[in-house]
Amino acid sequence: MIHLKKYGWSDKLNQLKEASQCKHLPHGRVTTAHKTCYDVISEDGIFQCELTGNMMFGKSGFELPCVGDWVIFQSFDEHKGIIVDMLPRERTMYRKKSGTVADKQTIASYVDKVFIVQSLDDNFNIRKAERFIVQVLEENINPVLILNKADLGFDREEIEKQIKHLGCQMPVFFTSIHQPQTIIQLRESITEGETVVFVGSSGVGKSSLVNALCEKSVLLTSDISLSTGKGRHTSTRREMVLMDGSGILIDTPGVREFGLAVDNLDSLAEMLDISEYAKLCRFKNCAHLNEPDCAVVDAVNSGRLNRKVYESYLKLRREAWHFSTSEHEKRKKEKSFSKLVDEVKKIKGNR
Repeated sequence: MIHLKKYGWSDKLNQLKEASQCKHLPHGRVTTAHKTCYDVISEDGIFQCELTGNMMFGKSGFELPCVGDWVIFQSFDEHKGIIVDMLPRERTMYRKKSGTVADKQTIASYVDKVFIVQSLDDNFNIRKAERFIVQVLEENINPVLILNKADLGFDREEIEKQIKHLGCQMPVFFTSIHQPQTIIQLRESITEGETVVFVGSSGVGKSSLVNALCEKSVLLTSDISLSTGKGRHTSTRREMVLMDGSGILIDTPGVREFGLAVDNLDSLAEMLDISEYAKLCRFKNCAHLNEPDCAVVDAVNSGRLNRKVYESYLKLRREAWHFSTSEHEKRKKEKSFSKLVDEVKKIKGNR
């Protein structure tokens, strides 16, 4: 028998299940999401499950089960089943779906921490890390910055200068699979039942870190391409693994672009250490561009606020505003459509 407490099952989740019409059926957590089916870990082992027609065709893409979701399923064969219900999500990691204006894609749910992995080589990009951090904080998840491949030659003073505005917001770890002490420190930061998601570009060493933390090879790894100097997509799907006596790790495929799916623009200023200056602006609705007595612009001009951080803030704010505005318009259209459907039903009912 598998003890699901190791996978994050709690009294609160049990209460949520009791509210379901399917509470008499077994429950489990999605460990891997394939295109049309899901691996679900339950007390009786792993079941390969499909969706009911109502779930498959009655939900938007981001509402369908993802890795980390807790589901209720009906078993119909040895280690096969059908997902009939899903417990309400909490602490869900999203990203803006590629090629869309306001659609979002679910990465994982019931997440306690997100390890934002950057490699200390030519691919180091603090601006990309900022994107991940904004999205993580939007969902009330704890971000952790992992600076990997610390065995490579790098200018630590320069790196610490670039991450100065982030260091007070979250823990920062310098790691290398070739430096065991750094892995031990990272492992000690993960507690039993805690779910940690790894995100970052291809080739930064996410899968290698997962293997090192688990002290065994649980995920495939790949070297950097010698011809391009870029990472290869080793991980092709989101996958959950359990650490012995500790937490749950979720590896994710590398992403070249990470679009924001956030609604709260105020969190941007706080995350990028701009909010204290913003409070000193003459106007409460200051856009921090060319308004009179803008304390943010003044801090940039005087060198107290890093210009690159300020430019990153403007770029991310513009992108977040575009997403939230489009999302708002979409909700208005959905509300109008639902109202129209209700009116049609009333007309048919009166006939």
